[in-house]
Amino acid sequence: MQDIPLLIDFAAPSSVLREQDRPSTLPIIGNGPPGTFVLFPRGLRVSLPTDQIVFADDTGGHARVGFGGMRFAGSDDGRLVFVRIRELFPDDQLSPARSRTMLLDPCWVSTISVDGRPVWPAVASATDSRQDAAPSFDIDRNLTATGIGNAAAERNRSPVRR
Repeated sequence: MQDIPLLIDFAAPSSVLREQDRPSTLPIIGNGPPGTFVLFPRGLRVSLPTDQIVFADDTGGHARVGFGGMRFAGSDDGRLVFVRIRELFPDDQLSPARSRTMLLDPCWVSTISVDGRPVWPAVASATDSRQDAAPSFDIDRNLTATGIGNAAAERNRSPVRR
């Protein structure tokens, strides 16, 4: 996993869903690849930038997704911020409407690693007296607490993109 620039371990239970590619005889230009989502209980689907994904696995009971051209930029306004720093495919294979920024709710994420090193949540060093630890949570309780406890809202929820 050290060769994956950005690896996100999503909270358990979660899984990865990749939509089927739908070949068409119509000349659709710039439509981009099929969608990729992390699925959480009760119908929550979190959309991911498919064209940036270099690794995806959910065999351990949670989704793990690696990105090749994105960087973790920290947090802003309570969201984890990821920015696109390079493209992995030629422009003619990408959607012209692709986002440059991905924002994720921290309750969806258990760890973030950059070049094989954990960077979030903050790892306490031997000289650091603080005990920064991964947030503990119950995904169902957090869905309700954040106001997305009803099925319609959960189906339509996706990361805010700029």
